[in-house]
Amino acid sequence: MAEIATIARPYAEALFQASGSDLAGTGAWLGSVAAIAGNTELLSFADNPNATPEQVLGVIAGAYGQPLPPQANNFLSALLENGRFTALPEIARQFRALANAQSGSSDAVVYSAFPIDDAALGNISGALEKRFGRKLQLTVQQDPSLIGGIRVVVGDEVLDTSVKARLEQMKVALAAA
Repeated sequence: MAEIATIARPYAEALFQASGSDLAGTGAWLGSVAAIAGNTELLSFADNPNATPEQVLGVIAGAYGQPLPPQANNFLSALLENGRFTALPEIARQFRALANAQSGSSDAVVYSAFPIDDAALGNISGALEKRFGRKLQLTVQQDPSLIGGIRVVVGDEVLDTSVKARLEQMKVALAAA
């Protein structure tokens, strides 16, 4: 894993610098294309010596649903020509970390047993930003095993107020008694 991170770092930094003031736009297409690049069939196709970079870009553009921005085409062409296409998901992760560091924010994943509406998410966002002391980019994922409450992961920090966690705490307390 460290090897992929090492390979991805200069690409992420170069893309970050080339993006200038359009970090949000670059982050949007990069995240989408990285998700597409995670497809094992596409990775196999990209690794095929008979497939040209133009063919791979055509498949990506088709999956993207609209023409790729010129910056995306240039960047992906460089990755394909240098045999670094498999590093794209890690490049996207490192790019996002650089963009977050510049803006002073962090990515956060909120796990919830039930769907969270926008109003409730706004309230949760405010409370979490106050708790963690920085702006958060929230994504929500459902996890029915939590039973109730939420579990928030921000980097290596975890705030778990789920029913499942409280039941585990009660179990430990009762076993120790």
